[in-house]
Amino acid sequence: MNFEKEKYYHLYNRSNNREIVFRKEENFPYFLQQYHKFVSTHFSTVAYCLMPTHFHFLVKAKEESKIVNSAIGVWLSAYTKAVNKRYKRHGSLFQPHTKAKLINDESYIITLITYIHQNPVRAGLVKHCAEWSFSSYRDCTGERNDPLIDTSLLFHYFKKPEEYKTYADGLVKNIKKESWM
Repeated sequence: MNFEKEKYYHLYNRSNNREIVFRKEENFPYFLQQYHKFVSTHFSTVAYCLMPTHFHFLVKAKEESKIVNSAIGVWLSAYTKAVNKRYKRHGSLFQPHTKAKLINDESYIITLITYIHQNPVRAGLVKHCAEWSFSSYRDCTGERNDPLIDTSLLFHYFKKPEEYKTYADGLVKNIKKESWM
């Protein structure tokens, strides 16, 4: 995919055969460290959520480049090599192509941020988004301040973190379980 400068993208990928990608708690921050090392210079990171078998990132491209595809590949390869070494496994951990869906509708971005943060609730891992440490939800609600997360777009729509928290919490309560994927 050719990333266009100043455009938003939903990056996501899942493991092969629904294998657990993050086997221990320390794997989550290591994955984010690798993201920061190889990929974050190409993007402003708006939101993310790391799930046991997959991940989601909402990013804004800082440059027009096909090099970003390579950086994403290096990031996932570096993480896979570390997992393979640590857990004495072999082969690919992730599906071959990380998806990078262009988001043209800026009004949809707030819904997407909320969708990304709700993944652990929908999966039954936690009862509330704030209970999941491996997402940017707490950064978007002002409970944490990870420098990786760029909240400027979010706070263009919401004046204070509490306003986003109220919005996101209300949205998750109003979605019927049968609507969750």
